[in-house]
Amino acid sequence: MLKKTNPLDRFAKDLPPGTLEWIGLRTARRAPVTAVQQAVAIAELGLEGDHRSEKTPGSGRQVTLISREFIEQTAHFLGRDSIDPDLLRRNLLVSGINLHTLRHQQFTIGEALFEAGALCHPCSRMETALGKGGVAAMFGHGGLCCRILRSGKITVGDKLRVQVAPQNQ
Repeated sequence: MLKKTNPLDRFAKDLPPGTLEWIGLRTARRAPVTAVQQAVAIAELGLEGDHRSEKTPGSGRQVTLISREFIEQTAHFLGRDSIDPDLLRRNLLVSGINLHTLRHQQFTIGEALFEAGALCHPCSRMETALGKGGVAAMFGHGGLCCRILRSGKITVGDKLRVQVAPQNQ
């Protein structure tokens, strides 16, 4: 039996690597985000020190990922010069890669292996964090929810590299 492949595999394998720019952890639900230079990604749980790592093992939302480019687009829609990543409450900020092509792909950052799944839609809290229109501005640019498949250390400056599954024979 052949393993089902992702139709984006043939294109994603040619993506240049992205770069991890920022890591944010929240010690508790609704707690402020703390930026760190490195973290340990724990397979099937989340980032060590982040409250999500203590939630349901195997969740599809162990880590949230957003791109610098998505943040810039959101800022543009809101008429702002910039947006601090901690306002968006995501865990990882990357740049140099189109996040939409990462959906349902596996990728590495540092020593860890991730798999991107669902879109990370903005919640109503973005109206408070970004002001009126925040949710609408982020829609389609909220990033991705990811699972951690292999534990490992990640550090700001690490490359994000797509890992295309080999075709079964």
